[in-house]
Amino acid sequence: MKHLPNTDSISELAAFWQAHDLTDFDDELEEVTTPVFQQADQFQVRLSSRDARALRSKARQAQLSEGELLSQWAHERLGER
Repeated sequence: MKHLPNTDSISELAAFWQAHDLTDFDDELEEVTTPVFQQADQFQVRLSSRDARALRSKARQAQLSEGELLSQWAHERLGER
């Protein structure tokens, strides 16, 4: 019997659903009436071309998107307070 994956990893879930069909799991599904995901606040940040290039380079090195890296930096900095 197949089982639904128990993970929060988007990449693992994407790989799983590429190889499986939802109808194979009818007996494991349940209706959810409350929100599952929280909407995060979004900000627009203007950077100079030089800073944008540096950000892209650092994000590539960290294997993150630019937004993920900026979010990580903000979280680290704000956590110091």
